[in-house]
Amino acid sequence: MKKAVGLLTKIKKKVQSWLAKEAEILHKVGFTPNKVSLTGLIFALLSAAAYATWSVYYPTALLLAAVLLLLSGFCDAIDGVIARIYGETTAFGGFLDSLFDRYADAIIIAGIMIGGLCQTFWGLLALTGSLLVSYARARAEAAGIRMETVGLAERAERILIYVAATLIATFCSPKNAIETMNIATIIVAVVTNITVIQRLIYFYNAVKQ
Repeated sequence: MKKAVGLLTKIKKKVQSWLAKEAEILHKVGFTPNKVSLTGLIFALLSAAAYATWSVYYPTALLLAAVLLLLSGFCDAIDGVIARIYGETTAFGGFLDSLFDRYADAIIIAGIMIGGLCQTFWGLLALTGSLLVSYARARAEAAGIRMETVGLAERAERILIYVAATLIATFCSPKNAIETMNIATIIVAVVTNITVIQRLIYFYNAVKQ
């Protein structure tokens, strides 16, 4: 167990170091945290469009959707790093980043649903869970209760689930591609709503003391 924790810590430090280097490059070419956040939203829009039209441009559209979604997730990770390193953290920037992330979450799942890559029920449940994960955190932290590490599915985990499933789907037949993406959506639907419940219980225990 200690070895596993140590390994995860080392990986986290390497990722943070890599992000810091990328943040330095982006900052030098004129990217501010807000510009990076907006770029991430644009990547999400393009990814959603690729999902929505996947059957027309199969399998290229799925590969493109995965790459664009990964780039959107990268922007989500790097904007905060730029803000912290270069002292550009602002209340408005944090609000804008959170707002764009919610739009990105909704747009991606909507694109998957429009493309017929998942059942409507699971798509709506995944969308609801994704939005409520963030809402639960925002409401709890507004009350002074930290929620950053509580739960199974933060945005990064959800993006990785969809990216992995999409990459697998590019090597499948159209029918199996739909099944793969539907399974990914079911997983996202389940883990996000479990996360909401975890945060509800955590918040309850924190405030009742």
